[in-house]
Amino acid sequence: MSKLDAPQVGLIGLGYWGKNLLRNFIELGVLKYACDTSDEIIAQRIAEAPDVRYTKKPEDLFNDPEIEAIAIAAPAVMHYAFARQALEAGKDVFVEKPLALRVEEGESLVQIARARNKILMVGHLLQYHPAMRALYTLARSGELGNLRYLYSNRLNIGKLRTEENVLWSFAPHDISIMLSMVGEEPKEVHAWGGAYVSEAIHDTTLTLISFQNSIKGHVFVSWLHPYKEQRFVVVGSKAMAVFDDCAENKLCLYPHTIEMKNGFIPIAHKAEHRVIEFNDAEPLKEELTHFLECVRERKLPRTDGEEGLRVLRVLQRAQESLIS
Repeated sequence: MSKLDAPQVGLIGLGYWGKNLLRNFIELGVLKYACDTSDEIIAQRIAEAPDVRYTKKPEDLFNDPEIEAIAIAAPAVMHYAFARQALEAGKDVFVEKPLALRVEEGESLVQIARARNKILMVGHLLQYHPAMRALYTLARSGELGNLRYLYSNRLNIGKLRTEENVLWSFAPHDISIMLSMVGEEPKEVHAWGGAYVSEAIHDTTLTLISFQNSIKGHVFVSWLHPYKEQRFVVVGSKAMAVFDDCAENKLCLYPHTIEMKNGFIPIAHKAEHRVIEFNDAEPLKEELTHFLECVRERKLPRTDGEEGLRVLRVLQRAQESLIS
């Protein structure tokens, strides 16, 4: 897609993560307008990207007839309101995860987008990581065998939040991958966690997910961890695969096997791992390029509103389990 036929985009939210969308949209040559309600943040972005047109009023973006699409990187509590306003203003929408903070809100956004024939895409970034795409290829090729167990660790120290807990901040990416890889919504969701820094704001959670056919998984997230860890493991009947975003070799295949000696004694046979090669592209740029292509070609995004809604349902079930 050339810059000449690329849609013009407005961006709401220029803070901790929004600044990365700002950079990418500038590089892609599609940014028309950028918005944040903070004078301090706008001053910082002007220093970094002085040629961009800035505003403190989101309605400036909604009312601009030249803007075809709105990207939302505001705090999660504002996702629903901004996404709804953008859709009702006739704009296609990219909204960072989570889609909303309540299933009813997510359902409303999906319905509005469908009724108005608008693109609604959710920023589940891990779906656009080239290593994760390679992992999907491994799983679908049958090289891993039947899926048995999946788990993820997304751990770090900070950035601590007060408007949402770590489940809603960290877990959407990994839940999105699990649902896509298994191909169904879970039959059971249970979660435990602890709030140690701010009262009632969980800093660490462990979510257990059960699917049909005895497939299980867990998602462990924490922003109170001594070091950064971002790992996703898939255990199959023939082999295992590990995606480690903090390692030099980010994707490895482990063709370990289990032999049943005398028919009932399990013996593990370890094998040398194999590094899986993949295209080294920036996941965020891949994600935003996909959004622009969907806007221009009117095609369904990989992480459309329905996919975001499926993730939202699991998050809400996990939240209900946390506080029960």
